[in-house]
Amino acid sequence: MSLKGKTALITGASRNIGRAVALAFAAEGADLVLNTRVNGEELEAVAAECRKAGVRVVGALADIADAAAVEAMVRQGLAELGAIDVLVCNAAIRPHKAITETSLEDWHRVMAVDLHSAFYLARAVVPGMKERKRGSIIALGGQSAITGRPNTAAVTAAKSGLLGLVRALAAELGPFGIRANMVVPGFIDTERRYADWYPEFKQTPPGDPAQVKEIPLRRLGRPEDIADACVFLASDASSYVTGDTIRVMGGRVIG
Repeated sequence: MSLKGKTALITGASRNIGRAVALAFAAEGADLVLNTRVNGEELEAVAAECRKAGVRVVGALADIADAAAVEAMVRQGLAELGAIDVLVCNAAIRPHKAITETSLEDWHRVMAVDLHSAFYLARAVVPGMKERKRGSIIALGGQSAITGRPNTAAVTAAKSGLLGLVRALAAELGPFGIRANMVVPGFIDTERRYADWYPEFKQTPPGDPAQVKEIPLRRLGRPEDIADACVFLASDASSYVTGDTIRVMGGRVIG
C-alpha cells in the first residue's frame, strides 16, 4: 500500500497514535506535514525519525482550534511540499466530567479541538484536492462516536458530530475523487498524560485482566494497529471506500 507521491498532513503527531501514523506513512513513502500545538521538541524527534525513511517533513506548531492558525499551517505545507493529498484529523482532547460540572468553557474547547478543527482543516485542504481530483480525509473517532458513555457529554457530542461531518464530506466530495472516512480506536496501549481524562483507569488500569477480558481478541490495541488502518485509507487500496468507519477495537464493540 505505497504512499509514494502523496503528501499527508497529520495533526497531533508528536506522540502516541499520531506518531505511529507519521512513522507508518513515512515508511510507505509519503511526504509529511506534522502538527502539534506546543510539544515542539517531541514533534521534531518524530520528524527526524520520519526523515530517516527518505521523505520530506515539515513540522508545524499550531492550535488547530484556531481557524487562522490552520489556514497558515496549510499554506506553509503547500508552499514547502507542493500539495496535501491526505488529511489525518487525529488531535483531540477527552475530558471526563459530569454534565453539571462541565463549564461553558469546557464545552466550547472540546467542540473547537475535536470537531471544529476538522472543518477548518478540510476547508483549507479541499480546494487543492479538488484541483488534483484526488484526496483522502481520515478522522480519528473513538468509542464515544458510536456509543454513549457517562461523563463525556462534550466529547461524545463532538465525536458524533465528527462522524456526521465525515459522512457529509464523503457525499459532497466523492464526485471530485476525494474520500472521507473514520477510524475508531478501541482500548489502545498509549501514554496517558492527563489522568483526569481517564477516571475509569483509577480502578481498572489499562491492560488489567478484567478490562482485557471484555475484548474478544484479548489484548489492548497498539498505536500501530490504528496506523495500519490509516495507511489503508490513505492509499489507493481503499479507492472505493468512502463515508465509512473502520473499528479498530479488537471486537470490543460489535454491531
